[in-house]
Amino acid sequence: QVQLVESGGGLVQAGGSLRLSCAASGRTFSGYLMGWFRQAPGKEREFVTAISWSGNSTYYADSVKGRFAIAADNAKNTVYLQMNRLKPEDTAVYYCAARSPTMRGRYNSLAPYDYWGQGTQVTVSS
Repeated sequence: QVQLVESGGGLVQAGGSLRLSCAASGRTFSGYLMGWFRQAPGKEREFVTAISWSGNSTYYADSVKGRFAIAADNAKNTVYLQMNRLKPEDTAVYYCAARSPTMRGRYNSLAPYDYWGQGTQVTVSS
């Protein structure tokens, strides 16, 4: 049974940093695309960033480019999201997701992702 467990969320002041972790278990994730999405109150879930399990390819939403960094530690089966220079508009529940190699679609679309974590709250105060 595949599990994605996020951790590291919390309350931080604007300009601060947080690092989220996504611990993946239940199968081999070789070839998978691992993504982070977020959902603010009253808004649709949106793409933040994604990385190939090998780490060779990364993708970022324009809104976080230059501030956020995604990384994968294959040995620990964990994906990290380092968030710097946080803004109040970054406040949301952050979800980790995994897309199998057989799925097709854009990396920033929700539908192709097979597995989702339960989410972790990030709140940025002004």
